[in-house]
Order: sequence, then structure tokens, then C-alpha cells
Amino acid sequence: MTDIAPGSPGAASPIPGAPVRWGILATGGIAHAFTKDLRTAGLTVTAVGSRRAESAEAFAQEHGIPRAHGSYEELVADPEVDIVYVASPHSHHREHAVLALEAGKHVLIEKAVTLDADEAVAIRDIAAGRGLLAMEAMWTRYLPHMVRIRELIADGTIGEVRTVVADHTQSLPLDPGHRLNALELGGGALLDLGIYPVSFAWDVLGPMTEVRAVGRLGETGADTEVAIAAVHEGGAVSSLVTSSRAAGPNAAHVIGTAARIDIDRVWYEPTSFRVTATDGTVIEEYRSTVDGRGMQFQALYAEALLRAGRTDSDLLPFDESIAIMAALDGVRAQLGVTYPKGH
Repeated sequence: MTDIAPGSPGAASPIPGAPVRWGILATGGIAHAFTKDLRTAGLTVTAVGSRRAESAEAFAQEHGIPRAHGSYEELVADPEVDIVYVASPHSHHREHAVLALEAGKHVLIEKAVTLDADEAVAIRDIAAGRGLLAMEAMWTRYLPHMVRIRELIADGTIGEVRTVVADHTQSLPLDPGHRLNALELGGGALLDLGIYPVSFAWDVLGPMTEVRAVGRLGETGADTEVAIAAVHEGGAVSSLVTSSRAAGPNAAHVIGTAARIDIDRVWYEPTSFRVTATDGTVIEEYRSTVDGRGMQFQALYAEALLRAGRTDSDLLPFDESIAIMAALDGVRAQLGVTYPKGH
């Protein structure tokens, strides 16, 4: 870590041996879900910040948080906060992550980590310069069933992995003003939903070396359906689908030369899977037993990194988050989706 004098701008709190104190930036639905899981895991939440004092106070009361701030600036300046969970829309992730980092706070940034790769690079560089943790909140990677799937792949149980197939499809609000449809907020199926199968395929098969995408745009110009075919390092392929207008099976499959892994609905949440050999023999059946939604596992991982004095995730290094954003930038270019203000 970069040496920074205690109390100077950008200084991190001395984490080892003390509880990690979480601050929640923004009070939308994902912030509620995350905070509930932090509480389920017995983690320490000391503060919440919102653009409106009333929202912060209501959120704090609901979740038993002792400190409520009526601005994000007040939240990141709070000396009782070590790490900030950035739960604002994609369009503001860079701004709010930088705000926290420049105040000396570590950051866990809701996925997609930014609107584009350049914004993610800016966050990485600021975090590195201050010796702070910056981590994308791709919570699925940290779930127990995903940990087991990586073990099965690594030990050769399914042979050479050749293909990943996954969808994340939901029927979401049609209101043009809703954040999911507003281009100025990074709306569209790709960043909100498609990031899941793309990150999953990247995790299993490695970097994408060739990406082809087709899709459909909605009334606001935001993508509503996207189909992605990709080639990965080593030659394996993935087939990925996302939609914000129609709910599909939300299942995923990892196909190898000796066996396949079929992950049940909903594959990106705590769930079950089966490992089936090519002759039809079921090798393993797995069922998740997780309290809450499962978002606490990424928080526990972040806390372990901080206690070890580390500033990057092994399961999702920030450079990998940047590379995934670059791939999504390429998908958007193929679809003709452009975010305002140069995004």
C-alpha cells in the first residue's frame, strides 16, 4: 500500500483488529438489500448518506444505523466510516467513488462498476495512488455455489471447459423516465442485467477475445434485448442473452468435455446446480443454504482484504472489471447505444 500519513487527505482508517465500519451511499432498493445482508452477517454499518436528509434518516431508522447524512460529502467525511458502498446509478459511480476515495475511504462499487472503461480506469488510478481498496460489487462471484463451481472446474471434474450459456432476463418497468430506460443514467438491459452473464463467462472462460452482439433498442434508445456471442482465450465460446422486457429461465450452463454443470434458476443468486457426466450420470448435486439474499459474502471478502492490508480482489481484480467494461463498450458500439456527455 502507498504510505499516507494518518489524518492526511486520503488516509485510510487502521482496519486490522477493529470492526470494519460501513457507510452506505444512496438509499435505493439495492442499498436496502445490501444493508439487510450486512445486518444478517453481523457486520457494522455506522452511517448512511443521501441527497435528501429525510431519505437518509428514514433509511437509518429502518436499518438501525446510528448516523444519517443529508449529503454524500458529509457521509464520506464521517470519521466513523472506513468503507463506502456506492449504490447510486451507474451514471454517478465514478463521481461518487472518487468522492469517497479522495476522502480516504475504501469503496465497494455496485455493478456495473461505471458507465464505461475509461471511468473505471480513473477510479483504479485514484485508488492505487492512495493505497485504498476499490472493488466492484459483483456479488454473484462471491456466493458459495460459485466458489464450488470454480473448484469443480479447477480439479478437472468436467474436463476441458468448452462453452458457457447464460441468460439474465427480466420484465422490468416500461416507464421512459425509469432509471432502467434512461440513457443519461446508464439505462438499458446491458449494464443492469447483462453484466451478470458477461462477468460469469469471463470468470469461467477468461477474457473475451472476440465479441459479436445484436439487439433491440427501446423508445428511449436504451437497449432492451441483447444477444452476445463471444470467443475467449483458449478458444472456448459463450452464448449470453439479456432482456429487460421479458423474463426467461435465468439459468446457466458450463459445458465441458467430461461433464456439464447446470445451474438452476436463478443462477446469479444462491441456488442449486447439478454436475452431469456425458453418459447422463449425476456426479454431484449442490444446494445453497444462505441466510438473506447473499450480498454479505462480497462484504466479508472486502473486509478480509482490508484486514490483510490488501487493495484488490483475487476473485475480481479491478483490472478485470475494467476489461469487462471495455467489452461492454464494444457491445454498445455494435448496438448503436450512446450515453449522453460522451459516454
